[in-house]
This record gives sequence, structure tokens and C-alpha cells, in this order.
Amino acid sequence: MHTKTKIWLSPPHMFGKEQSFIDVAFRENFIAPCGSNISGFEADLEHYLKHDCFVAVLNSGTAAIHLALILLGVGKNDEVICQSNTFIASVNPVIYQGATPILVDSETDT
Repeated sequence: MHTKTKIWLSPPHMFGKEQSFIDVAFRENFIAPCGSNISGFEADLEHYLKHDCFVAVLNSGTAAIHLALILLGVGKNDEVICQSNTFIASVNPVIYQGATPILVDSETDT
């Protein structure tokens, strides 16, 4: 059955304050990779967590997975279980580390 309804992967949703953050980034000439918006968010999150921790924001989920694998010591000859229904970006960091991704389905009957 063909449907004309689109299911968007990642539809944007603006709450109203985004423009003020964009204005700050442009005004301070910090579009990437740093700036007061980023350091402020990191500091706010560290304060919220109230633990002896360090927060570092990253530019993508792929970068976060890669950093997590490095921190876990994942390397050559290791195997990392990955969801089979995924983007390649979630498997690439495993390969970056020289490990082998093992794709596993999450359906109980298969």
C-alpha cells in the first residue's frame, strides 16, 4: 500500500529561543568548534550533575561512540555488538578502533 504521508527522520522543532543562541554565536564569531554557548552548556551540565565529573560536548553521535570506545580501551581483535537496523555512522567508530562490529537483530524471534 502506497501512502503519501512522509515520516521524517529528524524533523526540526524550534522552541523560540534558538535565534538568541545563534545570534550570540555569530556575534562572538564562534560557530564551531567552540564558544560561550558550548562552554556554558558544559558548565551547566557539570553543575547539574553535582559530581566530580567533566563534560565535553561533541559534534555528533558518531564522535560520542568513538570517544566511548577509546575510553573503554576497545581496539584490534575486540568485537563490539551493534544493532543491525542502524546507520553506518554507529558502526564506523568500531572500525576506526580496529575492532570488529557484530551486527545483531533485536527481534526475539529471529
